[in-house]
Amino acid sequence: MANTPNIATTPHFSQRMVGQARITAISDGSARRPLVEGFVKNATLSEVQAVLAQANLPTDFIEIPYTCYVVEINGKRYLLDTGFSDNGPAGTGLLLQHMREAGIDPASIDGVIISHFHGDHINGLRKKDGSLTFPHATIYVPAPEMQFWMDAERLRTAPEGARSGFENVHRVFDNYPAEKLSPFTPGTDITPGIQTISAPGHTPGHTVIQVHSGNEVFTFLGDTTNVPVLFVTRPDWVVQFDMNPDLARTTRLALLEQMAQQQHLVSGYHFPLPGFGRIQKNMPHGYRWEATN
Repeated sequence: MANTPNIATTPHFSQRMVGQARITAISDGSARRPLVEGFVKNATLSEVQAVLAQANLPTDFIEIPYTCYVVEINGKRYLLDTGFSDNGPAGTGLLLQHMREAGIDPASIDGVIISHFHGDHINGLRKKDGSLTFPHATIYVPAPEMQFWMDAERLRTAPEGARSGFENVHRVFDNYPAEKLSPFTPGTDITPGIQTISAPGHTPGHTVIQVHSGNEVFTFLGDTTNVPVLFVTRPDWVVQFDMNPDLARTTRLALLEQMAQQQHLVSGYHFPLPGFGRIQKNMPHGYRWEATN
């Protein structure tokens, strides 16, 4: 297995070389969510609490981290997902501050690659006052996400509980400079060394992003799983945010199996720092994510 040495680790960011690519995992912060029945759609609250207790974690709330990545490859900087900016709950919106701590000027970002259009992944593109956070960057968006969420008829007919998601997408992308938006088909390359994988289910166009350099690979799973202690350990479980639960589960199981076989570096948006690890088989239930330092 190739060595991927850690360059720097702090409570707010962690850097690694993947081949010749430098990748920095950066925290946008975290939010504490009360654990209630229904957070996992197909498991009881007591079943979820038992898994948390086994991991020596609190059983009355879930601490959800938000972890973005900066990929420096071929002389360019690409940000994977954006966090909340100043549009999120307390304890979030820290991405730009932590980028600077890592020695990365937000103005130096050449491209932003979006995994899907849920608010915690796109809100960081536009501040509450409407200004663009990365005005010079090209924004790469999955075409199926753009088609689904920006559809005027879906917005008009969305149930009350779902309408805010559509409205937020419009808040971010309405009047976004067209020359800065670059829709892509999941499964195609963004640039040499950055590939995308179609991974629908969580949302219609949810996309996984892979960085390839030399013989080394880093896979950003986006929201293929939510917090790994639950949804890597029990990949059959479905988080309440999965829009198509059956398809999301099928996608998750296939990708986790692939990652376990390949043993490349893996992380996801709701994986904690240091933000790099590997997927291992964890009989009898599923898998586990082992962070690497």
